[in-house]
Amino acid sequence: MRTSLRLAPPLCASLALFAAPALAGAQAATTPGEVTLPHPTLEHVSIEWAIEGDDDADGVVTVRFRPQGESAWRAGLDLVRVPAGVNEGFSWANRHSGSLFGLTPDTAYEIELTLADPDGGAATRVVSARTRPVPTVPASALVARATPADLTSILQITVPGDVVELEAGTYGTITLPNDGMPGAPIVLRGRPGARVEGEVRLDGRAHVWIEDLEVRGQIKLNGALAPVVRRCRVEAATSTGDGIVAYGAGATDGYFADNVVIGRTAWALGTLGVSGDNEGEGIAMTGPGNVIAHNRVVGFRDCISLLEDGQARNQISIDIIYNDLDTCADDAIEADFAMGNVRVVGNRMVNSFIALSSQPGLGGPTWFVRNVVFNAIYQAFKPQRGSVGDVWLHNTVVKPGDAMGVYAGRAWSRARFRNNLFIGGLGGGTYDGYSNGDGRVLQVADADAASCDFDYDGFGSIGTGTFRGRVGATSFASLAELRARTSEAHAVEVDLSIFAAPFDFPAAPFPARTVPDLRLGEGVAVDAGERLATINDGFTGAAPDLGAYERGAPLPDYGPRGAAVCGDGVRQDGEECDDGNTASGDGCSDACVVERADGGVPPASDGGAIEGRDAASAADASALDAGAELPPGADGCGCRAAAAARAPAFLFALALVGLARRRSKIVEKIVE
Repeated sequence: MRTSLRLAPPLCASLALFAAPALAGAQAATTPGEVTLPHPTLEHVSIEWAIEGDDDADGVVTVRFRPQGESAWRAGLDLVRVPAGVNEGFSWANRHSGSLFGLTPDTAYEIELTLADPDGGAATRVVSARTRPVPTVPASALVARATPADLTSILQITVPGDVVELEAGTYGTITLPNDGMPGAPIVLRGRPGARVEGEVRLDGRAHVWIEDLEVRGQIKLNGALAPVVRRCRVEAATSTGDGIVAYGAGATDGYFADNVVIGRTAWALGTLGVSGDNEGEGIAMTGPGNVIAHNRVVGFRDCISLLEDGQARNQISIDIIYNDLDTCADDAIEADFAMGNVRVVGNRMVNSFIALSSQPGLGGPTWFVRNVVFNAIYQAFKPQRGSVGDVWLHNTVVKPGDAMGVYAGRAWSRARFRNNLFIGGLGGGTYDGYSNGDGRVLQVADADAASCDFDYDGFGSIGTGTFRGRVGATSFASLAELRARTSEAHAVEVDLSIFAAPFDFPAAPFPARTVPDLRLGEGVAVDAGERLATINDGFTGAAPDLGAYERGAPLPDYGPRGAAVCGDGVRQDGEECDDGNTASGDGCSDACVVERADGGVPPASDGGAIEGRDAASAADASALDAGAELPPGADGCGCRAAAAARAPAFLFALALVGLARRRSKIVEKIVE
């Protein structure tokens, strides 16, 4: 069944009035223009179909696609209708826009688009695109070993296809001077015991990769083309407190994956919000086509962020996917000034002031799909500054205060919500001068009710005994009233019994919480959703389930892929604590299990705060604030993966080829 992301037909007339004033000679029919597929990523393809006309915004573009060479077509989501608009000094064009989700890397796809407008302008286009491959170092790469004494001279003579491995030792700031080429990158790779004290700079570089490197400072890539930063551990130790950043022209078509990024901000009342005592951006960048995937980011003002206002550059076709985020004192993911097909998918967030920000979206679509939010104090979603075009599908939110509360002070529009779970309740109050409400289930008074579309969502308020809220100017005080008075005709009321595993509701947001397992058991959230092509294909039962997880499905790989390593200072799935060592008797055992005061270990966590973990986190934060070295073992292997042992096929000396290409180091040719 194909599901449209356009507004329901009864709202179209109101939307037309909202989108643009009625003008004499307005063009109701659609004149189709060019189809473009900008910046494919590894798992997604963006689709833009420019148009003229369709002033009543009732045109629809259906989508189907298939891998090239196959006969069977799959339905995609209909493209989102994006009328031309202006906001916050930016403008966007009249178009249909959307994404193909869940594709296979390095695969060519045939895409058929069919435009229908009841006022005229039918058309069909068939286009093709290829997803990007997972970045892979060529088997023919030449590997040179470097030390702190000779690294600079070796980097000066690198050419495309070279790999420079850092031997154990402490290195100062590293600036990469040369470019690689497509299929022949220049790679800087850390070996066990190698550590950078300072910055790693890729400014203006093309096809330069950083792998398996430990950095106490930051990695900066202003103006970089096709950079890769993966399996790195970054302790943000510069004056800005930033981790991995790309300012100025930003980065284009980058891949930032499986990194551990640790900041200096602690989880405390005084650190919350824009004016709190917090600092640093964990991963922050502008530019198109970037993939930020499977990172673990802890202890920043904003854990992952796009850039805002005049710093925002062509922020389109960006994937922020499957990251594991903790202690984000302002925003966990700040997808602000998104300019089309920014996809925030499958992330897990705990201990944030605001979980997901779109302040503002510039026309959209900005996608928020299958994310998990736990213990976000103020807002789960921030569409401030007149956001336009946000799409929320299959997200799970459990937080104190209002479940889904937006306090924008200004209208936000053309949003669509489907198949989400929003659970609030006790814990309402004022934090850093901001009130998070008193447990209302849906409080979105600033939502433009004529253009926003909410339905098939589940809501609950734990411990308040109420079910109330407001959508636009319409208030409700029961599930029946919500269904009858708003677009939430298929909403359901939920509580914590819908989850398979019990946990404590975060009525008190301090101390820091751990994320419980929020997969569903039995209950009203099962089979209660709407079918959405490519988003919930393969659901079990009569209909899709609500929230981030289909019942019975395994948990995704959040954060860096690979087994958790006890003693690396980063708590990952399967660990109750990780205090940076493998000694017992200090609150966290040699197996990364929380120890009781009597020397034993408590039962498995029910999702509440873990005392041993919080103490260790506070100690680590204090050490970083003071600029101290972490204890032995805490410098971690969360990013640094020892290269597999590989026998060299042969050794050979490079001939000297001119002054500009002089090489004096023996290199190994590595055969995978």
